[in-house]
Amino acid sequence: MQALLNLLAAVALLVWGTHIVRTGVLRLFGANLRQVLRGSSDRRYMAFVAGIGVTGLLQSSTATALLVSSFVSQGVIATSAALAVMLGADVGTALMVQFFALNLSWLAPLAIIAGVIPYLSKKNEHVGQIGKVVLGLGVMILALQLIVQATAPLAQAAGVKVLFATLTGDVLLDVLVGALFAIVFYSSLAVVLLTATLTASHVLSLPVALAIVLGANLGGGLIALLTTLRAGSIARRVPLGNLLFKIAGCAIAIPLLSYGLEWLTKLDGDAKAIVVNAHLAFNLMLAVLFIQFVGRTAQLVERLLPAPLAADAPGTPKHLDPVALSTPPLAIGNAAREAIRLADVVQDMLDGLLRVLKTDDFQLAERLCARDDEVDRLYTAIKLYLTQVSREALEAAESKRWADIIQFAINMEHAGDIIERVLVDIAEKKIALGLSFSPAGMQEIEDLHARLLGNLKLAVAVFLHGDLKTAQQLIGEKVSFRELEMRYADNHLQRLSGNSPQSVETSSLHLDLLSDFKRINSLFCAMAYPILEQAGVLSKTRLVGERQPALFAADEHRHA
Repeated sequence: MQALLNLLAAVALLVWGTHIVRTGVLRLFGANLRQVLRGSSDRRYMAFVAGIGVTGLLQSSTATALLVSSFVSQGVIATSAALAVMLGADVGTALMVQFFALNLSWLAPLAIIAGVIPYLSKKNEHVGQIGKVVLGLGVMILALQLIVQATAPLAQAAGVKVLFATLTGDVLLDVLVGALFAIVFYSSLAVVLLTATLTASHVLSLPVALAIVLGANLGGGLIALLTTLRAGSIARRVPLGNLLFKIAGCAIAIPLLSYGLEWLTKLDGDAKAIVVNAHLAFNLMLAVLFIQFVGRTAQLVERLLPAPLAADAPGTPKHLDPVALSTPPLAIGNAAREAIRLADVVQDMLDGLLRVLKTDDFQLAERLCARDDEVDRLYTAIKLYLTQVSREALEAAESKRWADIIQFAINMEHAGDIIERVLVDIAEKKIALGLSFSPAGMQEIEDLHARLLGNLKLAVAVFLHGDLKTAQQLIGEKVSFRELEMRYADNHLQRLSGNSPQSVETSSLHLDLLSDFKRINSLFCAMAYPILEQAGVLSKTRLVGERQPALFAADEHRHA
């Protein structure tokens, strides 16, 4: 029993080491991997090579499948190119099995020592993440040594021999066992390496081992498909197509197992080498046979999993792909894209508000008010999506971007609420009563509205690019807007003192409108504060004599 527990613990440690490497690589190169895969998607052979390289970094074809599925669902790469990437990913995994099958006992302690020190000392920096990857590789190599040690006593146990003896003679059963092991361990790589070790220890016979290797490959395809069940139909196309390749490959390989075993034995008579070479040969066979058919397979899976019809409910998110949650940099990019959609809805509401003021269109006011529900749904979706991204897995810059997206979405949602309330007030206090603003008052409102709309566009630019110059410009616009709002309010009060009938009738609505515009403008301009604070040019107070205003502080630094 103790030996079995040691074996299971060693396999679990191998899977954990794979996870450490994968998360470290994604933090280091997550954004670049997208560019690599996108740049290679024009040619199937380049996509195939890219799949080998990416999987060599991630140590997992399942991780590559999730990454590529996310890109397909976003329209970054085509399904056919993604399937070529997956053929390369499977070969990449087989090559990593070849690497880990070597005697690397000397490398494990060196990698663990070299990785743990920078990872613990500089966890959130690039050096720390490189250390994390090295540490993960060391853990994987150590786990393989432990597997070898744990299988030694198992090979001598009579009960274990009887158990594995039941796997002889039924190829389909052996394939099924291999697939189940891959799903349980969540790693085909771990199952192939374990099978190779058990075969070298004479626990498994070679025919059984080769059948289990086929099953492990089949299970690897099932893992990706099961992992994407929550995703949309487009994201599931790549795992389904890759699984079809593996099923077809198994159907071809099973009748040829005895011939394959004879050929592999001539190539290298060592039992462990035969198993790992069989894994590589199977995936190379898949690549050779099916690289020419990725286009037709893509058409098949697109028919089996058609794109869903556009959602009828306004405010349905388009970019919040759940598959991308396993890659935090991609998930943050998706959330940012959805936040821009949120700002677009607020801009439409704000733009329509002026038309309501000028035309007294009650139905338009109702439609614009209804769009606040769209804002609320998008805001809630963005917030819930980002809460599923672990901030502990983010670098400092990514964590700041996470917070900026949340704050931007909150401000847009608040702005939408204010615009909705303003529209209700206009409908009740102006349209229903048949009132109108004075020509001078309407001109002032139009002027403030134009500035407000411009500041929203400027805030979106600050959100997208985050440059200091644009942030300073936005804060400068806030100061100008505040002064202009105060002047226009004073002008309205002067018109009241002149007993202008229109000004008297709309006074309450007019002043509320100016005040609400100022509040909305403050929400838009708030996007600039984190950038100014990070640059060290943000003043904590506007009191004279306490500290210079932020806009002038930057100039003082330049002249100093």
